[in-house]
Amino acid sequence: MALEIKNLPDAIRSVKASLRKALPAYAEVFREVETEMRNKVAQIVKAREAGEPVIPIVQYEEIADGTVSPEVIATIKERGACVIRNVYSAEQARAWDDEIGRYVEENHLDEKLANAAEDKYFGTLASAKPQIYGSYWSRPQVQARQGESLTRVRVFLNRLWKSESEGRVHFDPEQVPVYADRIRRRPPGSASLGLSPHVDGGSVERWLDENFRKVYRHVFSGNWRDYDPYDAAYRPEVQEVPSPAVCSMFRTYQGWTALTRQGKGDGTLQLIPIANSMVYILLRALQDDVPETDLCGAEPARALKVSPEWHAPLLEARTSIPLMEPGDAVFWHSDVTHAVEDQHNGSGYSNVIYIGATVGCLKNEAYLPGQAEAFLAGKTPPDFAPDNFEVDFRGRGAEADLTPLGRSQLGLPVAVGASTGH
Repeated sequence: MALEIKNLPDAIRSVKASLRKALPAYAEVFREVETEMRNKVAQIVKAREAGEPVIPIVQYEEIADGTVSPEVIATIKERGACVIRNVYSAEQARAWDDEIGRYVEENHLDEKLANAAEDKYFGTLASAKPQIYGSYWSRPQVQARQGESLTRVRVFLNRLWKSESEGRVHFDPEQVPVYADRIRRRPPGSASLGLSPHVDGGSVERWLDENFRKVYRHVFSGNWRDYDPYDAAYRPEVQEVPSPAVCSMFRTYQGWTALTRQGKGDGTLQLIPIANSMVYILLRALQDDVPETDLCGAEPARALKVSPEWHAPLLEARTSIPLMEPGDAVFWHSDVTHAVEDQHNGSGYSNVIYIGATVGCLKNEAYLPGQAEAFLAGKTPPDFAPDNFEVDFRGRGAEADLTPLGRSQLGLPVAVGASTGH
């Protein structure tokens, strides 16, 4: 589903007037929200300065054994993010990293990237040059996505959502369809290759699309304390402005799996770990100091900026994720603000495979056929700028590399009797 906006300034002016009319106390409600957010930020800053973990850490074995404590689960939901240790062995992750390195080098991907189609998705961010490669189908990426351990982790995380509410079933948390994404290969010493704080999965749509407004119905009605960022009601029905690199699947979490050791200062991920911080972002745009045709800098077909000009209190909570070892994975809620450090001051590559968490729903099922066709032909997935670099690449993942689970996750037929369990 695509959202078409013919006159953006008029659309913004109209929706802001409508939202303010429905919530006359928008300024008073925002002051309540701002107080709450400042308190949450202060707690995060205090924990960070005391050397306490801000992003919860879970061992993979705890997920496999079903022994993750209720207290840890509550913290994951509050922070909107977590690190999972040992999803894959370090040996496996290093082997994948080596193979991807050969894949990039032997197929001259660096040279091809010089002529890559420009998606401009990050174009308006202050820092907007991540070292991201348009590789989707290398054999290690295909293998990592279909791994039973990573699938088990994503099902665990999906279950933290409320998949049934408002008298409807919104998705199946047990299903984890593939969303083929890219890789990051960041050499040591690289500078100005980061990303400023932003949110993916919708920018102006969060205000302008009717179903997005339903997602945030409690926020826009003023009952913001009733808003549950893990209630999936209406999320599979939202519409995005079409653009290369704008995700058109419903991801419960974005995420990546580490192929190399990387920590603070290594050009790694930063989060504002407040799961319901979108409440602040949404209501901030309705305040009287924001121009009538502006949503705090939000633009269609772009990442949603979280900027010092409009969102300064939230930015104080910006925290680098814990040290990651090869085979660890990190996940963050689809509404959580994230960034990438500008400087990589480490001594080795900072490499990851981007693999988020998805669910079984009609929105995602609609994406799978085009993606499967792209996989079989080695072409770029439908959501991304159509470079189609990998069609003739040596070492590309093929149908023969798929397990029954991998076939199922790509929406391809599975032989009768083949196990897709995880």
